[in-house]
Amino acid sequence: MGWWLLTLRPAARTATGAAAEQAVAAFSDPDAPFWAFGDEAGARCNLAVVRLHDDELDGTVDALRPVLDLPPGKRNRGIVISAQRVHRALGHSSARTSHLARELREEISQYAPTTPPASALPR
Repeated sequence: MGWWLLTLRPAARTATGAAAEQAVAAFSDPDAPFWAFGDEAGARCNLAVVRLHDDELDGTVDALRPVLDLPPGKRNRGIVISAQRVHRALGHSSARTSHLARELREEISQYAPTTPPASALPR
């Protein structure tokens, strides 16, 4: 999800938001047979971008918080890239100068995948 959301009519944005919320709901059940935390995190990042484009900064934070709270060992490259998409969208948002948006961008910029300790690397 991205720039094309800006071109949608408000009714289409609402449908997009509903679809993004359904995806989060579908990927949030860890007891589901094919659940993966990365799929849930990606769906949450997509929802965060949709909410941001709908000028719902608080909703953006709510969608992204579980992703940012993942322990470092679960921050794989795909999840970090998804979070960086939210970071970029925040930079282009009308809310970009708000205190909350600046705090969220700073938190995302600190969000990185875990690298193995040097002693764990092959020689």
